[in-house]
Amino acid sequence: MIPLRKRVAFVIRGGRIIDPANNVDRTADLFVQRGKIVGIGTAPEDFSADAEIDARDRIVCPGLVELGARLREPGQEHKATIESETRAAAAGGITTLCCPPDTDPVIDTPAVVELIRQRADQAGFSRVVTLGALTQGLCGERLSEAAALQQAGCCGFSNALRPMTNAQVQRRAFEYAASFGATVFVHAEDHWLANGGCAHEGAIATRMGLPAIPAAAETAAVARDLALVEQTGVRAHFCRLSTARAIQMVARARYDGLPVTADVAIPHLFLTDMDIVGFNAQCHVRPPLRTAHDRDALRAGLARGTLSAICADHQPHEADAKLAPFPSTAPGISGLDTLLSLALRLIDENLLTLTEVIERLTIGPASILGLEAQGIGSLSVGKRADIAVIDPGHPWRVAPETLHSAGRNTPFLGWELKGRVTHTFVGGKLVFQRDG
Repeated sequence: MIPLRKRVAFVIRGGRIIDPANNVDRTADLFVQRGKIVGIGTAPEDFSADAEIDARDRIVCPGLVELGARLREPGQEHKATIESETRAAAAGGITTLCCPPDTDPVIDTPAVVELIRQRADQAGFSRVVTLGALTQGLCGERLSEAAALQQAGCCGFSNALRPMTNAQVQRRAFEYAASFGATVFVHAEDHWLANGGCAHEGAIATRMGLPAIPAAAETAAVARDLALVEQTGVRAHFCRLSTARAIQMVARARYDGLPVTADVAIPHLFLTDMDIVGFNAQCHVRPPLRTAHDRDALRAGLARGTLSAICADHQPHEADAKLAPFPSTAPGISGLDTLLSLALRLIDENLLTLTEVIERLTIGPASILGLEAQGIGSLSVGKRADIAVIDPGHPWRVAPETLHSAGRNTPFLGWELKGRVTHTFVGGKLVFQRDG
């Protein structure tokens, strides 16, 4: 028996170890001591285990890395807290979470970075890294002290979903980030084309009388941002792409050698604008759910590697936030609980292999955040032991009582899924163990 959140030496016996970062896929024992992985297959001579875990018929993989988790603290603790959401992350096998800068106060000073780090350390369930604000207060006018934020620990910079005053400010922000090798995280949406819309511009939104967001709101922004990337040389990551044309543009840019990456939010791989019929506010997301053609293009882009990470785009809300008329409801889905199981479903649908799924959830996002050198996203010997043990065939039903997040706002309620985490380790400490 391994005590919770205590660092002991242990061995995980007989699991199928999948570590895409090191091209490992084999059944073997994994040995952990002093918070680090000390051996795979063979234990060091001086190793002595305090405990063992039987992982036969289970997958042993790196802890998952989530690129976009709004933890609601500081500023919106009535929705969720760092403790509640990192606890939910641990239950989903997620050991590293990236918090966007649109907290309250905004992450535009080292003090806010340190506050979030301290709260996460106090909770002790998952590691939290931060993105710094690209502009002061995310107002899109004056550049933030990005170099100081990077020194404080920020993994990159973003203006979240807030617009820049003009493209010149964005160019200067990109130039500044490029000057010290930082990555900018871009939410490609033209604020003026989006025009306060809440659904994809098409037949469904027209029939329902909803203010709509055209696909051009995304593609125009992607075109502008790619031009600025080419001009400035900055490394850029496109967050939560949703349209077929945007995938083509990013694929071409990568082919041409531009330093760009992109991810997809997992609801966009399963849902379309048809799912908002009936004014289902649980499907109110930003960017909006697009057409079946767009969804299929996202899937194809994921399979080809144009999209190098799968993201939960976690946004927990209190129940009242989804009870207003559709345009007035808060956008976003609580996604930490369902991320792994939905991703595993892509295997059954012959889109990805198991190794590819693990890659898009571990080393893919870790590399985007620049964390691979720390061993995050891999099971490298000598690196920190962030580990998830998964029972891939475990069936479960998405219901309020089976969710760990403080947010119950998900369109997947009632879905029958497979795959549950049995153990999660962060730095060699057991932070989650499933009963039964």
